[in-house]
Amino acid sequence: MKIYCTRPSCSRPENYFADLDDTTKLRTTEQKYCTNCGMPLLLDGRYVPIKFLGRGGFGTAFLARDRRIPGMRECVVKQFQPVGSLSPNQLQKAQILFEREAEVLAQIGSEHEQIPALFAFFPVTVSSLQAGREDQFFYLVQEYIDGQNLEEELIQNGKFSEPQILEVLEEILQVLQFVHDKNIIHRDIKPSNIMRRRDGKLFLLDFGAVKQVTTASLTENATSTGIYSMGFAPPEQMYGNQVFPSTDLYALAVTSLNLLTGEEATQLFDAYTNQWKWRNQVTVSSHLADILDKMLLAAANQRFQSANDVLAALAHQLIAPKVLPQSQTQTQTQTQTQTQPPQPPNIQPVPSQPAFSTWELLGGAAFSGFEGALIAIALYSLLQSPIITLTASAVILGGLIFAQTRRWIEKFDLLIIPGITWAIIFFIPFLRAGINIQQIAVLAVAAGLVAISVAVIFRLIYKLISLIL
Repeated sequence: MKIYCTRPSCSRPENYFADLDDTTKLRTTEQKYCTNCGMPLLLDGRYVPIKFLGRGGFGTAFLARDRRIPGMRECVVKQFQPVGSLSPNQLQKAQILFEREAEVLAQIGSEHEQIPALFAFFPVTVSSLQAGREDQFFYLVQEYIDGQNLEEELIQNGKFSEPQILEVLEEILQVLQFVHDKNIIHRDIKPSNIMRRRDGKLFLLDFGAVKQVTTASLTENATSTGIYSMGFAPPEQMYGNQVFPSTDLYALAVTSLNLLTGEEATQLFDAYTNQWKWRNQVTVSSHLADILDKMLLAAANQRFQSANDVLAALAHQLIAPKVLPQSQTQTQTQTQTQTQPPQPPNIQPVPSQPAFSTWELLGGAAFSGFEGALIAIALYSLLQSPIITLTASAVILGGLIFAQTRRWIEKFDLLIIPGITWAIIFFIPFLRAGINIQQIAVLAVAAGLVAISVAVIFRLIYKLISLIL
């Protein structure tokens, strides 16, 4: 069995213990130690780190198993490990915040199904690698959400469509309203902190930067512990001032822009004009665009002041809006948690592709018709068999259409590929099947127009059937 050492300075953290492949021995063994640095591997005597998950501004996360739970339930062990150089005073403040955040997370995780539950919080004191000293590490143990975060979805499936963004906004805004009702600000909303479980439900992760706005016993500067993500944080957060519910709404809007455009947040902000430049890169309704722009205003008091305000503004676009007064948000969430049937754990959602605009459909049809004609002419010149030519052309054209549906071919590809094919036929005469270049041009353009006509007809038929049904 592989066990991962959690000491930050360990140069060879992966350890292998063949005897622990036997689950009975894993449950009963007293302790195992890193073969490289001597760090205890069974955290708090029960949590077994088996995989490194990632590192953020506030800590390092590991996938672990709880050997004291039947079936050895998977969980996430997060080690407090702030990045950058902190003074002793700053480090002490960060440790106090980390412990306080564990208490907050224990409360909100147990009350809302879309926030991972907290299982444990504990320190571990071990001998330092420097003789005569000790190191102390702090750990959170949280529920493991088996799925994929939205940053990974963006990389795998491409840009989000407007319906997909509306789904994200509807679910996460409801979670934020619940959190804000508890006088808590998340402060680190971004695609990598929103996880889609295998059954499709979205979860808000990484409350390591959470702040209780009513806490006055500890003065904490957000910049001192690096608690924000560059590009997603609004001015009041980056400059170290107080944060508000609208701070999270700003970050959620930036998250939406990132998912809609596929561009890094820092690439969408024009520092010269102090404005977000994104509308010309996406096709969304003006209503949604106006709402996102209001969430992105520089002044906190000019944005929407609550998540419910945004939900109310979006209400007519949402399939099932769930806007409630703040006093009722917690009650509704508890009722949903009690009444919702358990979700099948192993259902893999089918990744949805971004919706195509009318111009994209027509452009794709023109490309398919034009390119298909050129391919058929070239293949007939080589094969001299109408049946084989028709079959081969259909297969190639089907592949090109499939590539368009997956957005592997889009935008300028629709011009570049036919241009290359045309150049090949133009400069290699024996690929013209005895037809002159002018006739080939006419045939290809005619095929493109026919394809456009067929696409328009099928689109009209589909809309008529949709209205009837």
